[in-house]
Amino acid sequence: MKILVVDDERAIRNSLKEILADEGYEVDTAEDGAIAEEMIDKEHYDVIFCDIKMPGKDGEEVLEFVTGQGIDSAIVMISGHGDIDTAVECIKKGAFDFIQKPLDLNRILITVKNAGERTTLVKDNKVLKKKVYGQEMVGSSAALQHIRDIISKVAPTDARVLITGSNGTGKELVARSLHALSLRSAMPYVEVNCAAIPSELIESELFGHEKGSFTSAIKQHKGKFEQADGGTLFLDEIGDMSLAAQAKVLRVLQEKKLSRVGSDKDIKVDVRVVAATNKDLRAEIEKGNFREDLYHRLSVIVVKVPSLDERKEDIPELVDYFDRQICAESGKGTVPFSPEAIKALQDRSWPGNIRELRNVVERLLILGGNPVSAADVEEFF
Repeated sequence: MKILVVDDERAIRNSLKEILADEGYEVDTAEDGAIAEEMIDKEHYDVIFCDIKMPGKDGEEVLEFVTGQGIDSAIVMISGHGDIDTAVECIKKGAFDFIQKPLDLNRILITVKNAGERTTLVKDNKVLKKKVYGQEMVGSSAALQHIRDIISKVAPTDARVLITGSNGTGKELVARSLHALSLRSAMPYVEVNCAAIPSELIESELFGHEKGSFTSAIKQHKGKFEQADGGTLFLDEIGDMSLAAQAKVLRVLQEKKLSRVGSDKDIKVDVRVVAATNKDLRAEIEKGNFREDLYHRLSVIVVKVPSLDERKEDIPELVDYFDRQICAESGKGTVPFSPEAIKALQDRSWPGNIRELRNVVERLLILGGNPVSAADVEEFF
């Protein structure tokens, strides 16, 4: 665990550093708020001890800097006798705790332990949220607002939805939003990337199998349809699904029942299917690669997700979002992008869409200056 001690009194700085270092913590010190902010901007600290009263930038300003940047460090205010009311106000503004002078060894160690656990919990929660919810649909463009309007109307129904669009446009975000705003939101949301599963395994993955139904089937396995029972099944890149699997999916959609590989027993399922593809399924139908009857079953509602080149007015918001997200993941403060840098990004073409933009923002945060300039965009794009 890394700790920063901010206090204008050298004796307190050294005393705290010695106590905490003896407990095995890595400790840095700063003699005023301005120096502390520079250090916090460059390094991630799990816990920050910060005196309230200091010349120049005081503890309240440091607290506002940390909370304003969305940094997940736990701030512990150091208060003198006359600073108690201020310390309580700091708690309301986001400080984790305060300790009063003269400093008590046991209180310090207990506070560090609790603050460290809090920081770990916040980090774990962010990771969990990212896994569960992924990214947000960011932007104010008319094109994106149209998508939101469709989602708000369609989500509460059980209508099947086919989401189309190029790779990296955010089709999976539309699918998650449809589930989150549906009456099935408390039930499972299961994703299947049809392109990532070998054709010989797709039926087992979707419909499950019985023990011994094939060589490696050492136990019974519930497929994705059963796992999603009562909820939503997202079939991503459905254009890559084999014709044999398509026929079975069609049967499930028509009859609301399935049979596992190696079994003739029917299992009833109640699943809302949302599918996505980057292919032109009508063209695939003409080529004989996709079933027309399945297409009509899936495409009750068709949502076409616009490319980033079709919504470049959203780039400033997306850059700000990715800036905050990436910096929060690394525990650092955000890095501003100059207006010229934003303009340079808007002038580019984005064949990789949102995914490509995020990669470029991350690269610029690592290699670019502070603020990121148009010259950085030109050099590191």
